[in-house]
Amino acid sequence: MSLPLLAGIVIAALAAGYFLYGRVIERQYGLDDSKPTPAEELNDGEDFVPTKPFYLMGQHFSAIAAAGPIVGPIAACMTFGWLPCVLWIGLGVIFIGAVHDFSALVASIRHKARSIAEIVRLNLGKRAWLAIMAFIWIALVYVIVAFADVTAGTFAGKVEELEGIQVEFSKGGAVAFASLAYLLLAVVMGLLQKKFSPKLWLVTLIFVPATLLLVWMGTKCSTLLLLSHRTWVLLIMGYCFAASLLPVWLLLQPRGYLGGFVLYMALAVGVIGIFFGGFEIRQPAFRAWSGPKMDDSLFPFLFVTIACGACSGFHGLVCSGTTSKQISRESHCRPVGYGSMLLEGFVALIALGTILIVPVNKGIPSTIYGDGMGDFLTVLIGKEHKSFATVFGAMVFSTFVFDTLDVATRLGRYIVQELIGSTSRATAALATAVTAGAPLLLLMASEPNSWRAYWTLFGTSNQLLASLTLLAITVWLRASGKPYWFTLLPMIFVMAITLCSLAIQARAAFNAKLSFTPATINGAVCVLLAALTAFLVVEALRALRRPAGAAA
Repeated sequence: MSLPLLAGIVIAALAAGYFLYGRVIERQYGLDDSKPTPAEELNDGEDFVPTKPFYLMGQHFSAIAAAGPIVGPIAACMTFGWLPCVLWIGLGVIFIGAVHDFSALVASIRHKARSIAEIVRLNLGKRAWLAIMAFIWIALVYVIVAFADVTAGTFAGKVEELEGIQVEFSKGGAVAFASLAYLLLAVVMGLLQKKFSPKLWLVTLIFVPATLLLVWMGTKCSTLLLLSHRTWVLLIMGYCFAASLLPVWLLLQPRGYLGGFVLYMALAVGVIGIFFGGFEIRQPAFRAWSGPKMDDSLFPFLFVTIACGACSGFHGLVCSGTTSKQISRESHCRPVGYGSMLLEGFVALIALGTILIVPVNKGIPSTIYGDGMGDFLTVLIGKEHKSFATVFGAMVFSTFVFDTLDVATRLGRYIVQELIGSTSRATAALATAVTAGAPLLLLMASEPNSWRAYWTLFGTSNQLLASLTLLAITVWLRASGKPYWFTLLPMIFVMAITLCSLAIQARAAFNAKLSFTPATINGAVCVLLAALTAFLVVEALRALRRPAGAAA
């Protein structure tokens, strides 16, 4: 099968999913534009702001489109082959991932834009709320661990000679320089907007091209930041600490705005490369059902390895944290919630394309993605600009990662503060130190490039969080007297897969010699997550004893 044909089939399936199954889910919720949304009722010009669906969809998409749908599909293809990956991405995102995001968004709107944790508290009780808060915090810690280690590996690249370019070049150093300069550019943009309030079109006209200029500068300054993997881990975790405490206008908002353009440029480059680059599929469709390592078994590890490319519990936090406060009409939930998740499946498809065009599995997924996107970009700018193209591809990846690291650390800080019951600056610093300190401890105790040891548990906890979100929504739907089959069935499927994954990882950890290693730590966390899940299921069953239609 040719690469354009494969991509065309997946794109057609995603479009059909949006117009067919998306409408089925929309009818189940009975969306009604005559009902005022929280954004309309509570409009305060700050948190609750009615937003046009086109702009809100872009903002929401850039918030959920992290490194998960890039690393996961590439890692899974290297282990299982591309056919299982394509099937799970296509079917999973249509019938599970997009349903989860759509449902989390609608549930939050119907609960006055409350968070998933608050929806759990209202429908399952305070004890369940404490359990889900603990679960979310642990899941966020593993998001930070997995992404920080992959990024450190990307920045600590070796000096290499690019084909056709007679110049010594450090790809890792180039990406590191461009990525850090990009963060500084976002801060400058935030300061200028705060002080002078320039027109948005003027800001866009200046800072978006400046982002590409930084990529070019990275190719010229590639030997300035040749640091070790552990040094980059320390610097990245220091960034997590500082960024989560900075006001959102200074870094998060301007970086998110620029990141949206980077994301759309990456999608355009991917489409051009896949359909017009003349690249062939050079990877096998299927490798094996199992291999020598624990996570080489297709069931259940295919599903949790691809992670966000098909289903992500992290998206529910975004849907209920910020997006639900900006929906101006209930009917906008389908394009924003369901549609954005389908676009995330498209991001996963492009990531899969970057591994499909290489004949051997060499390097970490971030490197493969950067090289593949570089190859796609050379279709437009020519092979003589391969260094620029490759740095652009790798910086796209790091852009997604830094956005995720910032948001994950900030959300973890909020959770700790809420559990403590204080919002003071001292508490914020302490909560951030705890949230960033736990991943730092794990990473410093691990060998460099140990991301694979943590990625499986990250994907497991992330998808298990999605199933717990669907569990709470199912309880709410039944209590409201509404159909709930479309949340119950995917909840059972994802929970079964992820609990199997936890059990296998825990057994492997405790069969080995107990020590402070990633495997042992993961085993202990697996037991804790399974216990929290069991407790939440019990609380849900208690809530379900109420007769259908009873008030939550």
